[in-house]
Parts: sequence; C-alpha cells; structure tokens
Amino acid sequence: MTSTAPHSELSAQLRLATPLAAQQVGLVMMSLVDTAILGRYHSDALAGAGIGNGLTFAVTCIGLGVVLGLDPLIAQALGAGERARTPALLRDGLGVALRWGAVLTVALCAMPLVLGVAGVEPAVADEARVYAYARTLGLTPFLCQIAYRSFLQAHGRTTPLVVAVIVGNVVNAVLDWILVFGDAGLADLGLPAIGLPALGSIGAAIATSAVTLGTVAYYARIAAAITRGLARPATPPPDAARDVVRIGLPIGLQLFAEVAAFALAAVLAGRLGGTPAAAHQVAIQLASVPFSITIGIGAAAAVRVGLAVGAGDHAAARRAGLTSLGLGAAVMASSAALFVVAASPLAALFTDRSAVVAAAIPLVQIAAVFQLSDGAQAVAAGALRGAGDTRAAFVANLLGHYLVGIPIALGLGFAAGLGAPGLWWGLTAGLTGTAVALIARFLWLTARPIARV
Repeated sequence: MTSTAPHSELSAQLRLATPLAAQQVGLVMMSLVDTAILGRYHSDALAGAGIGNGLTFAVTCIGLGVVLGLDPLIAQALGAGERARTPALLRDGLGVALRWGAVLTVALCAMPLVLGVAGVEPAVADEARVYAYARTLGLTPFLCQIAYRSFLQAHGRTTPLVVAVIVGNVVNAVLDWILVFGDAGLADLGLPAIGLPALGSIGAAIATSAVTLGTVAYYARIAAAITRGLARPATPPPDAARDVVRIGLPIGLQLFAEVAAFALAAVLAGRLGGTPAAAHQVAIQLASVPFSITIGIGAAAAVRVGLAVGAGDHAAARRAGLTSLGLGAAVMASSAALFVVAASPLAALFTDRSAVVAAAIPLVQIAAVFQLSDGAQAVAAGALRGAGDTRAAFVANLLGHYLVGIPIALGLGFAAGLGAPGLWWGLTAGLTGTAVALIARFLWLTARPIARV
C-alpha cells in the first residue's frame, strides 16, 4: 500500500466500509426480527429469549474479540506484500476459533444455571435456558465466521459478506416463523402441516444457529477460491495462533467490559420500574442501528490502517484512521439529528404503550449525544486494532465505564432522582471519556513510525 491522497483514501474507505456497515446492520435486523416474532408468540418466550441472548452475547463477545486479533495480522501482511502468508494466518485463526469456541460453549451451558439463584421467574428462566442451550450450536461456527470475515475483508472481497447477511435474514425470518409457531406457521406460509410442534424461543435459537452454520460454509467456499489463487510461500510461515490470542484477548475483555456495563444499566433501569426498563430497551434498540454502521466503519478502519502499517507508512495510517473517524461522525451526526426531531414516532415503532413512549422520548434524545460518543470510540478502537494496539481500547473502556460512567449514572439516576435519563447521561459520560482517550491514543501512536505486530 502506498500513501494515498485524502480524497483517494475517502473513496477507498467508502468502498470498503459500505458493505461492512451493511453487513452489521443486517445482523442487527436479524435480532430485531427474532424479537418481533417471539413477541407475537408469548411474553415468557420473548423475555426468556432476551435473557438467553444476553447470556449468549456476553460469552460470545470474549471469543469474538480473541478472533478479531486476526484483523491486523492479515491486513499488515497484505500491506507488506506477503499475500502468500495470509492462508496460513487464516488457518491459525480458525484453530483459535475452534479451541476458544469449545471452551466458551461449556461456559455458556453453565451460565443459565444461575438464573434460579438470580430470582428470575421460573417460566422465563426455563425459556432462557433452552434458548441459550440451542444457541451453543452456533457459537463455534460464529467464531469461525469471524476468522473468515477477517480474511475476506482484508482481501477486499466484501460482496459475499453482504450476500450472506441478506440471504441469512430471509432464511432466518422464514425459519423463525415455522419453528416458533410449528404447523400454524407452516399454514401461514401456505405450506402443509407436518406435525411440527410450536417450539417458541428454542425454535428462534435453532434458526439463528442454522443461519450461522450456512454462513460459515459459504465464507469457507469463497476463502478457498482466494487461497487457490495464491502462490505457496517458499518456507512454511510460523504458527501465529499465539499472536492472534495475544492481540485479540484485550479486544475480548474490552467487549465483555462494555457489554457488562450496559447489562448493569439495564438492571438499574429495571430497579426503577417496568416502564423505565421498557423505555430503556426501546432507546437501546434504536441506538443499536446507527451504531452498527460505525462498527462496519471501524472494521474498514482496521483494514486500511493495517495495510498502511504493513507498508511502513505511518502517515497513511494516520490519514486512514482520521478519515474513518470523519465518516463515523457524519453517520452519527445524521442519526443524532433524527433522534432529536423524531424521538416520539421512532419510539412508537417499538411499542404502542403511551407511557413507555413518553418515557422513551428523553432517552432517545439523549441518545443523540450517546451515539456520537459511542460511534467515535467504536471507530477509534477499529483504527487502533489495525495498528495492532488492542490494550488501549480495553483500558479506556474499563476506566471510562466503571470509573466515570457507572458512578455518574448511579449519582444522577438515583441520588439526584433523575431516573432513567440520569442513567443515560452517565453512560454518555463514560462513552465520551472512552472516545476522547482512544482518539488521543491513535493520534499519539500515528505521530511516529509504527512497528508491525
């Protein structure tokens, strides 16, 4: 990779970030469809799947972060002109995914056992358990999918990522309807009954796991075609599994720290009452859509910065990161304006309860600021990942959420009596501190030559 002019870098970023962002939005839409369908089945299934999905994601994000350690390794190898080395890196990344997937599957099977101790209503706890157990089928394939995604996006093959998420959403919706409702779902689709019982939340989990398996098989096929076109290295590359874990483990811990902070915020909102808790969920769902776009931009930043670092061009790495931050800011400024002027109709998309809509409006408006901070830290973390610096994001998130965000949330939400808006201002403060720290770290890191990982 040679140094690029600002306008050329922006063009390259848009070509890479657009499909990656579309993929992230598609993944969020899959979750929203699951929620909408289970909401039409039974309230216990909806609540149980929500808890089970939270448990699944909390465990999975550790493995997700570890496998993301592959991002800078592949991108920097390509930037250094070492294309022949990338299949070996993918192989080592898949090995890490398989080993960590096995360990985390055991952990996920054990986690639902604490629901009874936590005082979750028995009917809801039962739904959460079966949902989490069914999702274990897709945990390891999902981690393998992330390894393949790192390989494909670094090689510029992003179209398969978009194709997979579009097809996956359609298949997931159809399978959801059939498996959740059984023969009644088949009848709704004009298909004959086959004696299929209504599976409820476990049906939604099976559908998601099935889509994950199909997606990883599709990615593997595309990656194999790329690999066949690459020359074999003169000498076998060294095993990079330890490097993947070394770089990726801080990412996993960072993701877990962030997920835990938001889970705690949801629990705190629940202590304020049913309406504030529901309003909190509505606002989080709305905020997740534009945020998913910045996750895609952050993934593109990891590739572009990694290519520049591999080529030994720290000026291009800096320009790539700043361009990504600019793109993220543009997306979040647009969503912020929408949240300010259309908070009420947006909240009404998720519930017809007037009290919940009224309680959600101030949270959606605070989300305008919340998203600007959250998007900036997501993009900055991606840029730092491309440079091989993953510990900074972990430390910044840990301090930002638990030293700044949660204490302010508790003070404003409970001591000052602001309720759910106070919680959200606390989360916003934590994310803002995290974003400022990560941007400052990236600027400092790229002010001088950057060593490859």
